[in-house]
Amino acid sequence: MSTEIRKRISEKYCPRFGQIAIEKGYITTDQLKSALSIQVDENIAGEKHRLLGTILFEKDWMNSDQIEVVLNLLLGKNVCK
Repeated sequence: MSTEIRKRISEKYCPRFGQIAIEKGYITTDQLKSALSIQVDENIAGEKHRLLGTILFEKDWMNSDQIEVVLNLLLGKNVCK
């Protein structure tokens, strides 16, 4: 499947925090994969669920302003209603 087709499909459905952060150029794909892995590992270990933005912030891969931009985009578009 081409990148363009994947992008169009993902835009039709619910964009996720990480997807928007990558599109804005705030993080890399590898950083998102690492943060998601951390999130899953913590969940499997029975630890308290941490939001992706929290993990990215604590890793110093995103700052609070960038997180706010992504959240405003998610909320402003009324995504996933």
